[in-house]
Amino acid sequence: MPWVFLGIVVFVLIIIILNVKVVPQSKAYVIERLGTYSTTWQTGMHVKIPFVERVSKTVSLKEQVVDFPPQPVITKDNVTMQIDTVIFFQITDPKLYTYGVERPISAIENLTATTLRNIIGELELDHTLTSRDTINAKIRGILDEATDPWGIKVNRVELKNIIPPKEIQDAMEKQMKAERQRREAILKAEGEKASKVLVAEGLKESQILEAEAEKQAAILHAEAIKEAKMREAEGEAAAILQVQTATAQAIELINKANPGEGFIKIKSLEAFQKAADGQATKIIIPSEIQSIAGLAEGVTEAVKK
Repeated sequence: MPWVFLGIVVFVLIIIILNVKVVPQSKAYVIERLGTYSTTWQTGMHVKIPFVERVSKTVSLKEQVVDFPPQPVITKDNVTMQIDTVIFFQITDPKLYTYGVERPISAIENLTATTLRNIIGELELDHTLTSRDTINAKIRGILDEATDPWGIKVNRVELKNIIPPKEIQDAMEKQMKAERQRREAILKAEGEKASKVLVAEGLKESQILEAEAEKQAAILHAEAIKEAKMREAEGEAAAILQVQTATAQAIELINKANPGEGFIKIKSLEAFQKAADGQATKIIIPSEIQSIAGLAEGVTEAVKK
């Protein structure tokens, strides 16, 4: 009998231990009682009623990332392309997530595909390639509203790849190549223009500096010539002044010596001889000088005899 009682106690303890559940961080357990939703266990230790309650679903409360495969979509200008999306979502209500929809990830994938087709169908190819942020925002808003009854919060939607058809890719590459060549030609032309402008400005400044140098040189040359002429004029004036001074002194000495009439006539004759040495064709001789000249001629003949 004691062994039976001990066995029962051990069995009860094992049952209790097996029904003690510890919910880890960022997890939630959905509990059903006799097949009906009972409660949701959050982080911590819990004990369920054996054979009555069971853990229906273990739900992760972390943010999850799902990468959906490329979906074919058609743009407004009838271009078929492949677009794959990445969804970032988080479960906010484990009960709604468990009982709200069957296979919620598949439901989100299908909802994303249909929403993406609707949005891209209103856009042309070029607008689609340049409006990723707008498309992401629209898809996120629609998905967040649609998944709210499922206990899911869509935090972010990203278009991972937009793959247009091969011929469109070739045309886009050619267009990009032509655009790069155009930009290269523009940059080259602008560089050559800037180079020519710099050369012209340098030549202009060189000519201006050269003209300024020639102007300064001419001014300095003119000033040098002017200074030389002034010095020459000053020298001539000083020479004339010296000659006049000497002449005045000579006259003064002659006047002081009180020369006779014969000396004056002899000086007159010397002046006449100097005048006769010139190129004059006609010379007027004063009468006094004529008499002195006759006297001189007579003296010369007497000496010859």
